[in-house]
Amino acid sequence: MKERTIAVVTAGLTVPSSTRLLADQLTAAVRDALDGRGTPYKVEIIELRDHAHDLTNNLLTGFPTESLRKVLDTVVAADALIAVTPTFSASYNGLFKMFFDVIDDKALAGKPVLLAATGGTERHSLVLDFALRPLFAYLQANPIPTGVYAASTDWGAGATKLHARIERAANELVSAMSNDQTTPVDPYTTPTPFEDLLNG
Repeated sequence: MKERTIAVVTAGLTVPSSTRLLADQLTAAVRDALDGRGTPYKVEIIELRDHAHDLTNNLLTGFPTESLRKVLDTVVAADALIAVTPTFSASYNGLFKMFFDVIDDKALAGKPVLLAATGGTERHSLVLDFALRPLFAYLQANPIPTGVYAASTDWGAGATKLHARIERAANELVSAMSNDQTTPVDPYTTPTPFEDLLNG
């Protein structure tokens, strides 16, 4: 069985950060789902804060450094992507946007992506649908249906609900990687001849 590669991009700015914590929990859930299917895999975790200067230089010069090129190649070659950002001003942060600005806009076409974000309050949860999904739609990626948003309260009493969302999203990502979603039947693939319709 082919080994799968999961790239995890996290744009937290502090160490430690809730963004990295969410990324780690998502990664663990995806690992569990892959283990349950007996699928071999490897995980590549990318902390964007470690590449902030290289990203800025890439935007200014148009060319990545060798270390940044390796990171970009890792994400492009991965079978699936987990992308996690903190919420700044009701959107992804600048570091997250810079990274996806320097990736070729066709490089992620068709790639399964698990979208996730962290923020201070629940009212920012729409960042997943109003900021992240449009970005990855432009990049022609394939975001799974369930996105995961974690507010400050989700790390306390709300941890059970957060874990349920994480588990659901992880299973959806693994299914997308395996291409085992049920394909809807197209009723127009083999249309009924008009004469048969007339004859009842």
